[in-house]
Amino acid sequence: MRGVVLAVVVAAVGVSSAFAAPARRQALPAVLRFVDTSRTIKLPDGKRVPRPVTTELWYPPASDGSGPFPLIVFGHGFASTPSWYRRLLRAWADAGYVVAAPVFPLGNEHAPGGPDEADIVNQPRDMSFVITRLLDASASASSPLAGLVDPERIAVAGQSDGAETAFATAYESPWRDRRVRAALVFSGAILGPRRYVDPDAVPLLAVQGTADRINPPVYTHDLFRAVGRPKFLLLLDGAGHLPPYTRPGAKLAEVVRVSTAFLGHYLGAGSLAAIGDAARRLPSAQLTADP
Repeated sequence: MRGVVLAVVVAAVGVSSAFAAPARRQALPAVLRFVDTSRTIKLPDGKRVPRPVTTELWYPPASDGSGPFPLIVFGHGFASTPSWYRRLLRAWADAGYVVAAPVFPLGNEHAPGGPDEADIVNQPRDMSFVITRLLDASASASSPLAGLVDPERIAVAGQSDGAETAFATAYESPWRDRRVRAALVFSGAILGPRRYVDPDAVPLLAVQGTADRINPPVYTHDLFRAVGRPKFLLLLDGAGHLPPYTRPGAKLAEVVRVSTAFLGHYLGAGSLAAIGDAARRLPSAQLTADP
């Protein structure tokens, strides 16, 4: 269920245990216009302004009067926006997750002056900032998000540059966020030097198309080898870079099935066997599992 747009900066109130959800919530916001005043971006005219981290939200169907729910923070690819991935994000929300997708201020397709890929090194902090603000909102009795997010069940996910961002947030020492409990890395790579990677961080699901020419499979194999167990690698036979995560069809359905089973086990009560079962149903996918 998408709510109305709410232009608001949520004030920090401290991360504490979530309040009980109200019997009937206020309208849930589809967009939160967060601003990180501790960091800035440079506009084309040379002016520096506080870093905007506008965030799009998707909610579980039962979110009117229940919670808390696990949280997934998703990073979009370079020169795109979260709406490109709406089918995937909606599927996760329908499976029982609050999904938050920041619009990276200089990496999105509408960035001032055009997208700047060099800003990717600042995006892991955007993910952590969004986690903090949503936990603050969930802990505030006056917020429409009161009691909505479970602080003990948080995953990061992303595709392409967003996947590098998610990997860095989950595993790499300069950016690692220890509140993260699982990572989903779709057509990604290690962001910094390999020495930054903490191999014993969190469970990983990596997904890679075998015909991806933008992010060749070697990069996903490298990051998969860099982390320890538990980890899973889903190879999509003949798939390219973006369509498996955005275009309706068999490949997107494969990603949804396996990723939902992975999340269900590591953020919920789902069985480990369900991950392998989901992959075995897919004729054009191959799962390497090291649980």
